[in-house]
Amino acid sequence: MLLIVGLGNPGSQYALNRHNIGFMAADAIHRRHGFSPWRSRFQALVSEGTLAGRKTLLMKPQTYMNESGRAVGEAARFHKIPNADIVVMHDELDLPAAKIRMKTGGGHGGHNGLRSISAHVGEDYRRLRLGIGHPGSKELVHGYVLHDFARVDGEWINPLLDAVADNAALLADGKDSTFGNRLHRSLEPEKAAKEPKAAKPPKAVAAERQSEAAAQAAGKPAPASPSSPASQPAGGPFAAGLKRLFGVKDE
Repeated sequence: MLLIVGLGNPGSQYALNRHNIGFMAADAIHRRHGFSPWRSRFQALVSEGTLAGRKTLLMKPQTYMNESGRAVGEAARFHKIPNADIVVMHDELDLPAAKIRMKTGGGHGGHNGLRSISAHVGEDYRRLRLGIGHPGSKELVHGYVLHDFARVDGEWINPLLDAVADNAALLADGKDSTFGNRLHRSLEPEKAAKEPKAAKPPKAVAAERQSEAAAQAAGKPAPASPSSPASQPAGGPFAAGLKRLFGVKDE
């Protein structure tokens, strides 16, 4: 059996925290591959299914991040799952947002969830490190990871979680390098889409300014440009992502 663990904190108040991106990844796999309904077991929410024809147990520990190892260790011992068949998905401060790395073994790097798991099962399990970026100062880390993602983050979170779900079968096959490469390639279009647009020709800029001046002289509001907030859909892509991922309603 393969055990895939997403790390996070239980409770709706933590659902959209940066620290909970591991839970989000587990939910994405759960939806995409038709796993069984979540149920309480091993001090966690667990769900069973198959990936690449292999029986797989998805897990979201409910012990809070710092005690994640209690749930992982209990499930691993019960099902006799070796560390080579344990994949832990977690937030990673030392990677830029939207970047990922697959690795096996190593230290916990200050991540309390990994620290707990390593204390219960050892260090030689597989990790999917999901980059969330760093706030720039050690003193800011606690508040940063326990703060919700910004709406604009949906531009990379949704494609990343979709890519994790799309390629999860490679984890069941033990093809971690291929899995990582597939995720990198799938996210490249998102990077290209964010490249700065070419500046408008001087004539176009002058025409816009003349239009704004004429509108102001007539006492009318200046027309919104296509890139202005007034002309954007309410909520943006992350608002739609929240509905898709968590059923969050517009405020």
